[in-house]
Amino acid sequence: MKKSAIFIVLLVILSLGICGCGKDDSSQIKIGVIAELTGDIPAVGASCKNAAEMAAAEINDAGGIQLAEKKYKIKLIIEDNAGKADQSASSAQKLITQQKVTAIVGPNASRYALPAAEIAESGKVVLITPWSTAPKATLDSKTGASKKYVFRACFIDPFQGGVLAKFALDNLHLKKAAVLYDVASEYNKGIAEIFREVYEKNGGKVVAFETYTTNDKDFSSQLTKIKKAAPDVIFLPNYYSEVPLQIQQAKRLGITVPFIGSDSWGSEELIKLCGKDCNDYYFSTHYAADAATDATKKFIANYKSKYGTTPDDVAALTYDSFGLLWQALKTAGKNDRQAVRDALAKIPLYGGVTGNMQFREGSGDPVKSAVILKIKDGKFTWFANAKP
Repeated sequence: MKKSAIFIVLLVILSLGICGCGKDDSSQIKIGVIAELTGDIPAVGASCKNAAEMAAAEINDAGGIQLAEKKYKIKLIIEDNAGKADQSASSAQKLITQQKVTAIVGPNASRYALPAAEIAESGKVVLITPWSTAPKATLDSKTGASKKYVFRACFIDPFQGGVLAKFALDNLHLKKAAVLYDVASEYNKGIAEIFREVYEKNGGKVVAFETYTTNDKDFSSQLTKIKKAAPDVIFLPNYYSEVPLQIQQAKRLGITVPFIGSDSWGSEELIKLCGKDCNDYYFSTHYAADAATDATKKFIANYKSKYGTTPDDVAALTYDSFGLLWQALKTAGKNDRQAVRDALAKIPLYGGVTGNMQFREGSGDPVKSAVILKIKDGKFTWFANAKP
């Protein structure tokens, strides 16, 4: 009986060894993705996931990525943060400690990128956020210095807020503005404050500065105050899922002045939800699909062929995040977390589908241009470029 028990144990150990050999991932590079697949902005998560899978498939279909004398296939490990800050942090922790990923792409929204970035920095693993424009994402929360392991593929809010303020004044010639924003969200709050600062510094006057809290549905009180203040334009630095309701409620109150927005408007879901109510309004974003370079046109065509829709700014920025990561891996020449981080930090200029990105020494924030899009007949159309 005792010999039989020993024999069974030996068989179990042997079978585990065989299974372990089957799971050898020494020829794979694991890349984590944290996306908002469920929760308040699922269109953002879907775009991120689509572009991530497309970027990985392009590498794998070509036989892998060449590092020194060896080729590696890319294995994506995708985590849904469910539109929650705590789940973003736990997803980052899981990818770093359990999945042993080389790097992480995402989350996208600033309120989810910030907690994940803190985990990545403490774990000394590269995190590239495609779409988080809040300055704090790449800054140490205690010292204010730049994080060493956190990067982004997008411009930051001080630039975007200034672009929109000057656009309202110089292009639209509107001298009185109102702002309605989510005070509980780092992104919305930050860009609203920057807009007000630059707008008033350049001769405009913010006549109403109203707030709400994430997941609010009734904005009638704030909009009534805005109507009474009689602005020439209303700035909504809010997400595509909220803006249509805000505009529709404003129009029911008899507000007829134009609205402008930020890059959080950039999903096609905005047009589906807002319809004609958003026609002829402007917003800033990261690239224009109808004013693209040859490389960008190729990306758009491939994305449309694969997913049947035009890629939005999140998809384009996610694709660029992977492009930065591929370049860093090739420069590092090995699948090593620290080597990838060091190579990424030294990329002086990267030509992406959303334009050229120039990284300053010691900063994970690229210097890059913005574009102004106009919503016209159910489409986003290029209107102007805005350079740093």
